[in-house]
Amino acid sequence: MRFPFQSKTALRSLAALAVASLAGLGIVGCSGSNQGSAGSATSGTINWWGWTPTNTNEANDFIAAFNKEYPDIKVNYKLVGISDYQATMRPALASDNGPDVFDLSPGAYVQQFGSYAEDLSSAAQGALGSDWKSKISSIAVDGLSSNNKLTAMPVGSTYAGSLWYNADLFKKYNLQPPKTLDEWKKVCQTFASNGVGCFAQGAAQEGFDQDTLQAISNSVEPGYWTKASKGDAKWDSPQIAQTLTIWKDLFGSGIMQKGALGAQQYPDINNAFLTGKYAMVMMGSWYTQYATQNAMTQALGSAGVAGAKPFPILPMQFPDVAGKGNTSEMFGDADYGLAVASKSKNRAAAETFVKWMAANPKGQQVVADRLDTTSVLKGVSPDFTTIKFVDPAQQSGPVNDYLKNASSVNEHRFALLNSDIENAFLAAAQSVVGGSATPQAAAATLQQAADAAKAQNK
Repeated sequence: MRFPFQSKTALRSLAALAVASLAGLGIVGCSGSNQGSAGSATSGTINWWGWTPTNTNEANDFIAAFNKEYPDIKVNYKLVGISDYQATMRPALASDNGPDVFDLSPGAYVQQFGSYAEDLSSAAQGALGSDWKSKISSIAVDGLSSNNKLTAMPVGSTYAGSLWYNADLFKKYNLQPPKTLDEWKKVCQTFASNGVGCFAQGAAQEGFDQDTLQAISNSVEPGYWTKASKGDAKWDSPQIAQTLTIWKDLFGSGIMQKGALGAQQYPDINNAFLTGKYAMVMMGSWYTQYATQNAMTQALGSAGVAGAKPFPILPMQFPDVAGKGNTSEMFGDADYGLAVASKSKNRAAAETFVKWMAANPKGQQVVADRLDTTSVLKGVSPDFTTIKFVDPAQQSGPVNDYLKNASSVNEHRFALLNSDIENAFLAAAQSVVGGSATPQAAAATLQQAADAAKAQNK
């Protein structure tokens, strides 16, 4: 799932209402009272429902690789659009005709659907041993765990807080990736003077605004954003006010593109960057796929650019926009995990499939080689002997270093936040740029949202 946050704000708001309503009726979590049957672990038919992979060919590739080891387990994949996922899944999981395996992501989805899932802690231990937590990316496991229950086994992780840039454009104008705010402004001035867009972001979407704000915050004070997300620090603080001040400066100084507040990251900004209209874009680890010849070529075709030549893209750290010498590290969560439905009549076969995808080196290799999500099983990395970069000489070293650094990320992206504070991020970001609120006032609204959420959870 590379862009779940396209409709995440609205979805999570609906999630909160749905959970609250069900809690009032006293039926949240009751689904586990009517268990299905285990069945055979090596044969049977299982139905997998998910919003990702969005490309059914990718899901079929996973299934084909799985069937090489387990030919007697038939897996049927049903793609459920992200905008329809909640409405579709709740009645399905409560019924006796729902999926055997279903997608979960950290945060609201675990809160909503975790009660319909088996605790996979024992499955993980069976696959990887008693020390299984040390063999899987901890940040991915944390986001899918609730009340000591592993609601889903993570398939891959995604990390944000980085930028990607068009190496050809930087080379053409003899520029280096900016490391400070002043350098960023100067680079953008050079691109603008040559009629090239500098940096682009879909600032109409909460998820990407949050990524940029968290990256800025890590430049102001590393780790402060995470402390505030946990409730160990205040949102109405000088650190967050400075974060919002710098955010506003990105718009006023010519770094952020014109019309950003109304732009969608997908497909608008994605297509604009891939067609060479902008030199830099705010994207995370899921963008690694476009460093390859095949994915870049396909993306250009999807963007409607016939005969366009693929160009090399490279990752870069978010600049030290606060000027304090702090490195803005990335942050992330499980991209998605696979849950086993408690009512499944083929739970054993379903667990076999989930364990193969999440904890088997062969399954994780298939995941890793797609490059749109990062393997969660330690020791598994993309096989770049079979994956062709657009420009291996330029890209091989930086991309491998980028993926290696991502695997050590320990700050969460979405898992620590609820829908109320995420809604407040978008409102704060847009009000500051639009001039209807000062950074200090916008920071205060963030704290108010956090306080209200805390009061509701008491």
